[in-house]
Amino acid sequence: MTDLERNKEIVLDFYTGAFAGDPEKSVAEYLGESYVQHNPQVADGAEAFIGFVNRIKGAFPDAKLEVKRVVAEADIVVTHSEMVLVPGQPGQALADFFRVENGKVVEHWDVIQQVPAESTNSNGMF
Repeated sequence: MTDLERNKEIVLDFYTGAFAGDPEKSVAEYLGESYVQHNPQVADGAEAFIGFVNRIKGAFPDAKLEVKRVVAEADIVVTHSEMVLVPGQPGQALADFFRVENGKVVEHWDVIQQVPAESTNSNGMF
């Protein structure tokens, strides 16, 4: 397995595991000692990440994250995902950028866009 493939696997396990309901396990296995967060609604560090995921899952217990694409270059892994907070309602399109260092997730950026009920084109967001 190449480093890029391994980094993609680390990020997917971390990200999907956290939102599947076990952010503590994901943090214990995959988060680095230092975790820099660039989302302005979340503080740096493991506890802030766990709290963020738990707040989402508490408010939206049926929320589902589906990763549609994964791209890796050097130490960066990018996921393109759909987060549906309430089944049957339009979700959010997510672009998450993770930096991996020594097999651990150490930094995160994201861009979030609401999926509209209607679109001026038929291409879809995914």
